[in-house]
Amino acid sequence: MLKKPQTLIALAALSLTLILYAANSQFNPESGGNRVVYNEQQQSDSEQDKTTTKQSSNSNNEKVAAKDLATPTGSDATQNSFTKVSDERPTKAAKDIRVNSLDELMTLFDSLNYNTKSWQEGNREVPRLTFESVSERWQKASNQIPVQQKKMVFFRLLAPLILVANENILLERKLIAEAPLNDAILQKIAFKYKITKDDNTTLTEQQRQALLEEVDIMPPSLVLAQAAEESGWATSRFTVEGNAFFGQWDFSGKGMIPKQQRKELGNYGLARFDTPLASVEGYMLNLNTNNAYKKLRELRAKLRAENKPITGMELAGTLDKYSERGQAYIDGIRQMISYNKLDQVDEAYLSDAAPLHLIPRPD
Repeated sequence: MLKKPQTLIALAALSLTLILYAANSQFNPESGGNRVVYNEQQQSDSEQDKTTTKQSSNSNNEKVAAKDLATPTGSDATQNSFTKVSDERPTKAAKDIRVNSLDELMTLFDSLNYNTKSWQEGNREVPRLTFESVSERWQKASNQIPVQQKKMVFFRLLAPLILVANENILLERKLIAEAPLNDAILQKIAFKYKITKDDNTTLTEQQRQALLEEVDIMPPSLVLAQAAEESGWATSRFTVEGNAFFGQWDFSGKGMIPKQQRKELGNYGLARFDTPLASVEGYMLNLNTNNAYKKLRELRAKLRAENKPITGMELAGTLDKYSERGQAYIDGIRQMISYNKLDQVDEAYLSDAAPLHLIPRPD
């Protein structure tokens, strides 16, 4: 996942967003035959609907820190970071960090101990990094960067977003498991995940259990692999125009229209998102609510109930309806995970250090 390039290329003329993602992809983001249709895609809910307050998702009263989320080597149990969150996680807003070049980004990674050497030594702690978008200029400049270097930056910058989204889901699971059935926030979550038809219905215990099957994490390896394929390593015009990393379709009339739209499927477009994090959250909500991915949720619930690892390689086998390519798509995702050793990222967990928001050099 975190290979360090032999040579760092100075890109003083490029903003940070030009160096975010890899190029030379074998995938055509506008090919039209590899997108799953969904009818009710929702973007990330507003901040007031998120249960990201400082609630512990842990099953008892012991204090948990980031270091406690590390999965023991050789463990055959569900990953620690998939069952609990740190009680020491930061609550303040992210600090803006100006990054003017690739060299400066690499220096930042080193200062955070987020580099190849640390990863190879077994450190799976990931800093809380966010960024706003991918620049259009990246499409033109991407071929100037070695493939391995571009892939490395792609994975390093997207992994924190995935872990943040999973952390928020675990906090939702905590509330679902413990809140009274008439709790207002619980009712909003149930409506968000399509368990109820409105956001003020008192749940039954059966609905609570059904909700817990829907509200669960996605293995980072699976998310990284799909993001790489569906966005063409973020060279897709949809990624640049609307932070669309996962090829999700939108029938609301607000989507980005493909150049070769298939009229027989209706008036559809690619869903757009305000930020890359919102795109990750929208993708997770789609997999957690769409009937096309019920097999994924059932397998994930089975693995969790049996206290077994939840891996991208396992869940990828349920994605036959994500793409019209069917089994060929599944094989491609699994190859992506295997070749890039993304299974290691399923053991990653978020740092307790203050979050950082990366700001590109002004034009």
